[in-house]
Amino acid sequence: MEKQNKIVGGLTLIALVALIAAYFAPIWWVSLTAPNYPTDAFPDGIRIHFHFDGVYNGCKAAGKGTRMANEIIQKDLSHEDERYNPITDAKKDLNKNAEGLDCVHEMNTINHYVGMFPIATGAPVEKPLAKFFFGFFAVMMLAFALPKKKPRLAVLTAGFIAVAAWMLIDQFVMGHLETHVQAYMQEAGTFFKDMDLINTWGSNVRNISKLVIFGLIAVMVVVIIGVKLIRPFQLLLALVPALLPMFFVITYAGWLWFFGHNMHPWGAFTVKPFMPTVFGEGKVAQFSTFSYPYWGYGLLVIIFISLMLALLIRRKQLREGTAE
Repeated sequence: MEKQNKIVGGLTLIALVALIAAYFAPIWWVSLTAPNYPTDAFPDGIRIHFHFDGVYNGCKAAGKGTRMANEIIQKDLSHEDERYNPITDAKKDLNKNAEGLDCVHEMNTINHYVGMFPIATGAPVEKPLAKFFFGFFAVMMLAFALPKKKPRLAVLTAGFIAVAAWMLIDQFVMGHLETHVQAYMQEAGTFFKDMDLINTWGSNVRNISKLVIFGLIAVMVVVIIGVKLIRPFQLLLALVPALLPMFFVITYAGWLWFFGHNMHPWGAFTVKPFMPTVFGEGKVAQFSTFSYPYWGYGLLVIIFISLMLALLIRRKQLREGTAE
């Protein structure tokens, strides 16, 4: 049993390290290519990287390639109907700067042509609260690694109190929830000018975020009680974080559906509602789309494999009556 406990602890430690790394890693990448975006200027197409806490630039163009890309962007915008001109301060800064290319803004411009929301408006509750869920998962994993019931409960209680205090101070005392809501409303208003509707969206994000925050605290209490009263309940301490790869894909696919089925009349081109490509290659108008997992998703797979192996060992111990 001692050897099994060491294996469980080692597997859980591997998963915990992968969990911490995964939070900062690019999990998925998406790229758009088209004839008017040549590979010399856009070697990876218009590429973005999805992280748990946001969407980041995935373009690597530099030097001559970046200058060429900026010239293409300026040429496209100069021929665009002024009624649909999506130039923002960030875009102006981009065109003045030949040192880098921000493909998040460029993809927003492309999406704008067909009436899509800016990318940053997706997952407005999940992204800013992701760090607290990762803290929640980390505490569960640490507790699962412990073979004794009392230390397990002590880690759960102390860890959950720390995560809950961090979350409440960060979101309410430091005002990060309200800051995020205002940033979300500003981003949503980049192309969409109905302020009454934008204010409603902001209120929804604020209220749902509060519901999730206090809901997570309630779940922490349930987990502590469950581990205290029901011996097999401890298996959930590994099972829930092990399912992170599925959680990500389900959330990602759900938001792609939302973007593809909520078009607005500001677009220069009319496109019927559609489901954007979750995995693989697709086609939208003259654009080819590519959507694939990146190296961060490999970390999620490591978490899944490590925790499921540890869970099977602990489950065997429970059946044999050698686990507390």
